[in-house]
Amino acid sequence: MSRKWGSAGVKSAALIMSIVGGANAERNNSGDNNGCRNLPDHNALRAALVAATAAEASGLNNQMWGTIVDRDGVVCAVAFTGTNRGAQWPGSRVISAQKANTANSFSLDSSSRANSSGQSAGLALSTANLYSATQPGGNLFGLQESNPVDPEVAYQGPSSLYGTGRDPMTGQKIGGVNVFGGGLALYSEGKQIVGAIGVSGDTSCADHNIAWRTRHALSFDHLMGVGGVSGDPTHPDNIIFDITANPTGGAGKSVGGFGHPVCLNQADPSALPPVQ
Repeated sequence: MSRKWGSAGVKSAALIMSIVGGANAERNNSGDNNGCRNLPDHNALRAALVAATAAEASGLNNQMWGTIVDRDGVVCAVAFTGTNRGAQWPGSRVISAQKANTANSFSLDSSSRANSSGQSAGLALSTANLYSATQPGGNLFGLQESNPVDPEVAYQGPSSLYGTGRDPMTGQKIGGVNVFGGGLALYSEGKQIVGAIGVSGDTSCADHNIAWRTRHALSFDHLMGVGGVSGDPTHPDNIIFDITANPTGGAGKSVGGFGHPVCLNQADPSALPPVQ
């Protein structure tokens, strides 16, 4: 039986469409305030991600997903390195976006924070730096439960567009917090944070290394002098391996409070390119 609409029904439907349209317009951040115009596009991200994946020999040697967000957390580009979207872990698409959002959300540029001497310092935190701090007893415990991924942004279709220049996440805020390696803030010249990159698809340590190489290739690692927790000014937001075993079981103890577990087939993080 066909459904007939009276004038009241037509008005109600129009109102619903107006509300939905307004919500979608609010969700879509591709307007004048979108900082994506100054960040790498899909083609640039994919080229750098492919090269970085080929250069990294640690981990499982898997194919990778990568996502870039701007300073407002708007997804600018999503890419994968394999022959098709099934050549890398499907779940890593959203994880890469989550990592990008995290690194952007908890990093600052040189104009935002002063060091103990009163000089501008900033603070770059990679997702790898957050692992120990968010474990039970850590000083950031519970952070991983904040700012959840928006599932409507993450899983809208069609799936055939995932990882392409028209990925449905593009132009929208993804949200999410991830606390293992693979997310790094992006810094333009002048040490200004402009967003972040997230990489996923292998061990979390390899994810970090590939994200690092990708950021370097894209020349968005201008953070020499920006504060970090690694203790190495040439790699301020690098992954840290300082966790000692807990004799009573459970998670080990990070000496500095920002350590990350060692991964399978681990590479030396100090061998990564220094920041600019």
